[in-house]
Amino acid sequence: MDVAVVAVGGHESADGAALSGTFGAGLAAVPCGRALHQHVSALLRDTDSPVCVVPMTLGRDPRMVADTARTLLALPRESRERVVLADGFGTTEHLTGWLRAAASRVPAEHGLLVAAPAGDAYDDAELFRVARLVWQYGRHRIVEVALLGGDPDPERGAERCRALGAAQVTALAASFVAPGLPDAQPLLSPAAAARVLAARVDAALRRMRSAGDDGIGSALRAADHHGTSHSHGDGHGHAHGHADAYAHSHDHAHAHAHPRPHRLDRAAPAPVSPVS
Repeated sequence: MDVAVVAVGGHESADGAALSGTFGAGLAAVPCGRALHQHVSALLRDTDSPVCVVPMTLGRDPRMVADTARTLLALPRESRERVVLADGFGTTEHLTGWLRAAASRVPAEHGLLVAAPAGDAYDDAELFRVARLVWQYGRHRIVEVALLGGDPDPERGAERCRALGAAQVTALAASFVAPGLPDAQPLLSPAAAARVLAARVDAALRRMRSAGDDGIGSALRAADHHGTSHSHGDGHGHAHGHADAYAHSHDHAHAHAHPRPHRLDRAAPAPVSPVS
């Protein structure tokens, strides 16, 4: 089935501008809001094919997913019959697994700098959590975070790695934006990224055909527990993505000058395959 694919970008892809570096210029990438509304409207007017919209998040921008759903709801009802909203490109669990796979190709004596564009305080805190898990289940003694356009920036993050004893620093992209440092490693190869995107599109079309679910309703709730209203107190009785999936409480998520603590009793989670 022919389908028009639209990738929606947020801060993890410089509003979609960085996606061409991974997917090439052939992928239609737009920021959320008016540009998305206009682009999808034009596709619905000019083609009879279904339109699949994919939020290009790696789990750190749930507001963009919800905003994408709201933008699609603003389309005329009769037009939305050919529109389906896919799940986000990845979750933070995917991001952690992909970073662990990238880290496995870096010599153990290097310091790792997990780098991604700055978002809000909660999106940035999630990056620190992910970096902690990369450190916890990896073989690198030093894992630091860099926020492109934020603090700590890449230069400061690299300086911290060297101060902690790293003779060489390798940056790992934790987004679609290149870290802009020597020896930087992309999160996924173009071929692997293309497989993930195709899997998200295929899953969305199958869901639409089998259950008539356009994905918009569930996406509207993507940011329900994101932000200042998101409490980690007792008694709420709900599971959510910001909890540490490995039941390990910690008050920091950056690299460590002190000796590594003992491993958790739980087994390390298996790396996530590119198309899971």
